[in-house]
Amino acid sequence: MIQKLLRRAGVALAASGLFLTLGTAHAGGGDLLVAPTRVVLDGPRGAEIVLNNIGEATATYRISLEIKRMTAEGALEEIDPNAVNDAERQALAMLLYSPRRVTLPPNQPQTIRLSVRPPAGLPDGEYRAHMLFRAVPESRSISAPATATSGVSISLTPIYGVSIPIIVRQGRLEATAAIANARLEAPGTERLLRFDLSKVGNRSVYGEVIVTRPGVAEPLVAARGVAIYPEINQRVVTLPLSQEQYDALHGPVTIRFVEDREVGNATLAELSTVLR
Repeated sequence: MIQKLLRRAGVALAASGLFLTLGTAHAGGGDLLVAPTRVVLDGPRGAEIVLNNIGEATATYRISLEIKRMTAEGALEEIDPNAVNDAERQALAMLLYSPRRVTLPPNQPQTIRLSVRPPAGLPDGEYRAHMLFRAVPESRSISAPATATSGVSISLTPIYGVSIPIIVRQGRLEATAAIANARLEAPGTERLLRFDLSKVGNRSVYGEVIVTRPGVAEPLVAARGVAIYPEINQRVVTLPLSQEQYDALHGPVTIRFVEDREVGNATLAELSTVLR
């Protein structure tokens, strides 16, 4: 039901300058679902983020904003608060949200309200912070037994979390994308499709990668949630494959990078090549 409501809202809000990437983000090893998985604020309208505890026990989560930057490999690295630049500092300052801590019984959703207050004279550009939902550990913990020599025991408390990007766009922003250097790789037991994704412009691009073969209706590979952020101009996209996909990709293929479905589904970049 939550997903259906968010999907309906996303269609209406896209026309009003608010873009929600629908779906759920799952906290690795934890029991928290977050929807949407990406929010783009293009104007004064705010947004709502829904949390849902799918575990069997009540859990508490702390909510905060952090700065992450994309690397040339497509990873997101957390930046120390003392090392943020002016644009990142602006993003942290203009984003408002509540509550900042929630306790969720099993299967109990909670809405986080998000709004933006850009300062007067804010330069045109894309401003981004990542909203982090981090589990607050219970008082009990997993303990390693004391050793005979030291008599010291080590208490290990796993902490799970998930983060989603919150993007504020100010002014007229444009970007184009291109795909190059597509190749198949097989390091060890892995099977991978890799290609270079580049961007020209002053905003991020985000969408789905679809790989097709001439004459075959169904995509051989499809991967959503691929992005390249303004802090870099090029990144490597790595898609893990099954052995069946790896074998099927040898030969002529077309790789398309398609804008997110809720935004317009336009083709941002396309490459026809032969994979060997």
